[in-house]
Amino acid sequence: MRQPDTHPLATGMPAEVTVYEVGPRDGLQNEPTVIPADVKAEFISRLVDAGLPIVEITSFVHPRWVPQLADASELIDLLDQAGLRGRVPMPVLVPNERGLDRAIEKGVEHIAVFGSATEAFAQRNLNRSLDGQFEMFAPTVDRALSSGMAVRAYLSMCFGDPWEGDVPVEQVVSIGKRLYELGAYQLSLGDTIGVATPGHVVELVEAFAAAGVPREAIALHVHDTYGQALANALAALQAGITTLDSSAGGLGGCPYAKSATGNLATEDLVWMLHGVGIRTGIDLDSLVATSTWLAGILGRPSTSNVVRALARGNDPDGHPPPLTEGQPPR
Repeated sequence: MRQPDTHPLATGMPAEVTVYEVGPRDGLQNEPTVIPADVKAEFISRLVDAGLPIVEITSFVHPRWVPQLADASELIDLLDQAGLRGRVPMPVLVPNERGLDRAIEKGVEHIAVFGSATEAFAQRNLNRSLDGQFEMFAPTVDRALSSGMAVRAYLSMCFGDPWEGDVPVEQVVSIGKRLYELGAYQLSLGDTIGVATPGHVVELVEAFAAAGVPREAIALHVHDTYGQALANALAALQAGITTLDSSAGGLGGCPYAKSATGNLATEDLVWMLHGVGIRTGIDLDSLVATSTWLAGILGRPSTSNVVRALARGNDPDGHPPPLTEGQPPR
């Protein structure tokens, strides 16, 4: 399989980046049909074998809201039976204290909470006001920390909201800092509907840094709705961010925001990172094989450009098939 040539960019880029894989949770939660728990376990196993350093596996949200993840407890049991959960961190999203109770019962060590930077999305996604969401998060995070868990915080609608439009940077920083200061080790800034551009990403990162949130505690979670995901990821790297969220095969979106299309594909991100000389610890061949396998199960091609490019009849060494007489070059 072809690998990108390495051509480092100017100094200031990180030597290593953590790719935070969200496919099993954020990707599969948006599937129109329910994927069996054993298939999900196999997917996670393949991701771990490919070298993903952290894999968010599921959510303890009420099945009424996300039926695709109703098998969370069963999935964790399958991962335990296969001896997988101890190999890399496997966070679980918890929406509230009830979800936390289930996480504690299953021995989860890493959780994530999911907040909103806008009033409209807080009401639709959390059934809370912008300020009222903290009344739900504070006791959840406190109990998780007391139980020895690591807590990650997601902040959605950081760059635009389908109901409110543009979201002021000052508002995002104010809400995000409050969320981070509950005790999260990391704050993931979400471009939920994919409207961000590189300058906006840099401005927001700089604003958080100026407000006292360390760059090393910030992650970026981008969607590719307008084809800007890789450009935004590169801008984040240049602004000092070293954790990027992505989803194998470009799976996912957001079930509560209809304009949110696929996540940044992990393969596309890894191709770019390796191409500029940034270490990830990820085996691209294994990762592409994993997404190709899952695409076959889902019954549709992967949306990852890298997966599709490497599947277009290339031989095992990545060389395209030879041209026949009269055949135009591809």
